[in-house]
Amino acid sequence: MRYRAVAVALVALAASGCGPAGGDSGGRDQGREQTVNMQQASDRADEILDATLAAVRPGVEARRGPSTDSICTDFKNDATGAGQVIRRRYVVTVISPERRGSFVGVVERHWKAQGYEISTVRPSKENPAVFANSPEGFQLTVKIGYKGQAFFSVASNCVTESEVVEPDREPFDPDSPEATGLPYIESPFWSAGTPVPSPSGGAG
Repeated sequence: MRYRAVAVALVALAASGCGPAGGDSGGRDQGREQTVNMQQASDRADEILDATLAAVRPGVEARRGPSTDSICTDFKNDATGAGQVIRRRYVVTVISPERRGSFVGVVERHWKAQGYEISTVRPSKENPAVFANSPEGFQLTVKIGYKGQAFFSVASNCVTESEVVEPDREPFDPDSPEATGLPYIESPFWSAGTPVPSPSGGAG
């Protein structure tokens, strides 16, 4: 399977000592042949995002956010010929203040179950967030923004520079409620004005 092969290659890259973009490699990466390119990293980032959203129950409506494909340079050892990709999703389902902590909690538990390391948790009723790192060096983020909009992003570490096919995005209707840039779909569960009943602490 294509994604499985990419994931295995990425884990091997992480184990070789190539850290996330901007990480302190101590010069160990200089001259080392990188085995994963930007397209493969893009595919893996999309896989992580899709799996994360699939783990949210009840489900929410999400859209692809803008992608970022850029050249990254390790200023410590002046490594070149490497690139970084960032893939994003934004949720158009309204997450109420009472359920935002539960929403990011569901995501945090899923990431832990996948073996991702939670680096930072921002406890907040209005704008909670969780930041994590995957074994292959990807940086994962989920955060709640203005009016309860949930944002996801996955950023790769520095990988071999290559052409990247821009993922398909749904056509944007300027007359739709989505044009406001805010969540607009009400959910009986996630938009409810009461906390998630105990003992689940999350989506059942």
